[in-house]
Amino acid sequence: MIGSGKFSLNCQVLRIIAAIFVCLIATVVAINVPNPNYADALTKSILFFEGQRSGKLPPNQRMTWRKDSALLDGADKGVDLVGGYYDAGDNVKFHFPMAFTTTMLAWSVEQFKNSMGPDLQHAMEAIRWSTDYFLKATNIPNVVFAQVFEFADKYRGSYNDHIGSWVCPFYCDYNGYKDELLWAAAWLLKATRKPMYWIYVKQNIINFKSDMESGLSEFGWDAKHAGINVLISKFVLDNPSNANPFLPYADTFVCSVLPESPTNTVRYTPGGLMYKSGICNMQNPTALSFLLLTYARYMKSRVIRCGNIDVTQKMLIRFARSQVNYILGINPMNMSYMVGFGTTFPQRIHHRGASLPSIDQHPEKMGCKEGTPYFLSENPNPNLHIGAVVGGPDINDYFVDSRPNAAQSEPTTYVNAPLVGLLAYFKAHP
Repeated sequence: MIGSGKFSLNCQVLRIIAAIFVCLIATVVAINVPNPNYADALTKSILFFEGQRSGKLPPNQRMTWRKDSALLDGADKGVDLVGGYYDAGDNVKFHFPMAFTTTMLAWSVEQFKNSMGPDLQHAMEAIRWSTDYFLKATNIPNVVFAQVFEFADKYRGSYNDHIGSWVCPFYCDYNGYKDELLWAAAWLLKATRKPMYWIYVKQNIINFKSDMESGLSEFGWDAKHAGINVLISKFVLDNPSNANPFLPYADTFVCSVLPESPTNTVRYTPGGLMYKSGICNMQNPTALSFLLLTYARYMKSRVIRCGNIDVTQKMLIRFARSQVNYILGINPMNMSYMVGFGTTFPQRIHHRGASLPSIDQHPEKMGCKEGTPYFLSENPNPNLHIGAVVGGPDINDYFVDSRPNAAQSEPTTYVNAPLVGLLAYFKAHP
């Protein structure tokens, strides 16, 4: 019995020592893992938008498998609506997510253009591709083909009520229109510095108080709440008398996201990726990380109090880097979730253009159901959609590289857009 007890005790001690050893090795490995090549990822994240282009392509088109498409858009209404972006893996142009994509591309350039080097020109071209399209969509007086600034404020309401049958269930306006009005006014304030926009934002953030407070940790193509407060924080940090309620709201956003915060409301995978159930989770890590990085640069030496935790600028930057690094391959599956980046990345993304042979390889017209064999094939996509970031792994860090698995394998423009800014910053601060 005594011998048995000693043996049991020794085994326990060995297990403890082994566990400590494994932890130490894991820590050393984590410390020594080099950062991904942010410059290469930046170039590819911008190139991705050329594969999402709709319309007549320019002579300098680099994503050569993408050809001219949808050249008669608007013809049935006697207008020219050719151009813009396909939002994801389909052949549809949805204005709501395209507007968010364009805004985030523009914010990325506004914040980090000095770090983009030769990629800046391509980023500007990516922005112009959609802004030229939106100018067409609002070219006729008193007629719009999407919801925009002054018009939307005068004729308030969700587009679900008018064009819902065409946009739902793909991009239903679940969060209402009030955040979009404030989002628009905040950007007009930033661009013009006109007092009328400051008055509008300050008055309506109070009028929309319940709506704003219900979504303080939300930011994406539908909900703009957190983005409004971070954007305005730059304006009010220079004038503390204007801090309320913008800085408290922005601080609440930070405390609701960081994993070490006692008031954190965001789920994480075991590998450390933000996770929200639904289609295309990766929009959350890129969009929220962009806000945290931007807010960190605005706050400088200011400290945010989250319960008993002091949150500094360095903590926010470090967290944003962890999300970017996960996307680029530092994760439990050792997989880059950006197509064409690294040695292991998704080969069968849910994307019509990438999974079908290009027209120069298959010039004959392809019927609606003739693409099914390509969709169901186990072969890699014939066209490499470089820079596309897919929906990503599940809550357990597991990823299935399969076209029918759209939630995990479909890329979207509104995932890549905020990632452009993140990559530009980390390229300059490796």
